[in-house]
Amino acid sequence: MKHEIINKQGATIIELKGEVDLENSPAARELLLKSIKDASRVLVDLSSVTYIDSSGVASLVEALQAAKKHNTVFALAAASEPTRRVLELARLDKVFTIYETVDAGLTD
Repeated sequence: MKHEIINKQGATIIELKGEVDLENSPAARELLLKSIKDASRVLVDLSSVTYIDSSGVASLVEALQAAKKHNTVFALAAASEPTRRVLELARLDKVFTIYETVDAGLTD
């Protein structure tokens, strides 16, 4: 898994790239939790995620819970088709705010 962090319009955008699986989810978790402590708004760009498993999903859920504790706005954006399917199967599309695009997440 690779990632890129961009600060834009007062938000921290974390673009995750590649596979977010058991091997990579600890790094994703650490990255997300650190960003939540340092920002008031975090948007996770999932457009380049090719695969996500339950450990990756758990990292996103833990980040959402931490964001609520820190009063940080936390949302997902531009979920790739494989990622969207996993989120929908787990019914997490009802739990997370998911924007169709990163720009939509920035303007809301």
